[in-house]
Amino acid sequence: MDMSKMMKQVQKMQSQMSEVQDELAEKTVEATAGGGVVKVVVNGQQEVVDITIEPEAVDPEDVEMLEDLVLAATNEAMRKVQDMASKEMGKLTGGMNIPGLF
Repeated sequence: MDMSKMMKQVQKMQSQMSEVQDELAEKTVEATAGGGVVKVVVNGQQEVVDITIEPEAVDPEDVEMLEDLVLAATNEAMRKVQDMASKEMGKLTGGMNIPGLF
């Protein structure tokens, strides 16, 4: 394979990766904890964009429980968004695991 052809393929892949990253930025995932009393929404850029806490989750005598629920929902949302990003990038890379992509 000549070098110019390979460089064109690399440039094409970079362009496609940029498009996928833009698409991921538009997508969100949602995770809940405590039977749905805490909900966290994360976008494809791994930013928390919304947290909803139902009033019944708020117990002034047990703040630690609420903290645990928020943490659990956030961690689950992050796992989901990483899985989503890996799947989308996997479509582009043909399933190759390229370090640093996601």
